[in-house]
Amino acid sequence: MAGLVSGKKALILGVANKRSIAWGIAQALHREGAALWFNYQNERLKEYVVDLAASLGGDIPLTGCDVTNTAQVEALFAAVEKRWGSLDILVHSLAFAPREALEGEFYTTTLEQWNTALEISAYSLVLCARLAKPLMERAGGGSIITLTYLGSSRAVKSYNLMGVAKAALEASVRYLAADLGPYNIRVNAVSAGPVKTLAAKGVAGFSSILKVVEEKAPLRRNVTQAEIGNVGLFLASDLASALTGGVIFADCGYNIVGV
Repeated sequence: MAGLVSGKKALILGVANKRSIAWGIAQALHREGAALWFNYQNERLKEYVVDLAASLGGDIPLTGCDVTNTAQVEALFAAVEKRWGSLDILVHSLAFAPREALEGEFYTTTLEQWNTALEISAYSLVLCARLAKPLMERAGGGSIITLTYLGSSRAVKSYNLMGVAKAALEASVRYLAADLGPYNIRVNAVSAGPVKTLAAKGVAGFSSILKVVEEKAPLRRNVTQAEIGNVGLFLASDLASALTGGVIFADCGYNIVGV
């Protein structure tokens, strides 16, 4: 029986290891029939991505790409065009802020830290969407999915600059959705609850955040990587054909809780 995304081609940016949210989405897309393509940021992370791709079987292209290097990003999309000709799904699971900007007080943020976080965490989505557009047009449309967090709209201790970057990312989702909608390209964000990822290690007191969510979320637990993957799958599939410009919460309901 055909899967939800059978025959679709998906470029997934941000798989770093088996704990990555992008990996959870990749597994869901693969399970439902999509062809996958991964990037890796540098040689240090390449071995992890190679092993994960191999675990899925088949021929999954891997390309080195640091999104702070525009030439590398352009080369990645050129390689996708050469091999696939078109693109149906783009998963953007990229975020970074210097560790110093996630400690102490937000008002101590430097311009250099600000520029780094906003470039990697928000502008990279704009750059990738621009390069994906002609490939998705050839496919008759497409779905762009990015990852965000509640710290974009609420002050979360130690999230600091990353919260501002995620706010910029969510605003970018709306503007991209407005621009790309006429081309049948949808752009959405998944606001995931806290998950023990590589990036989460940089947030001070992360274990406390997990505990609070487990105690206060309506479902009384934290979201799993697989559950977030399934939300990404939904947004990538035709089941979400009328959804664009939105932020979908996958956090066991924690976002609705007040006191």
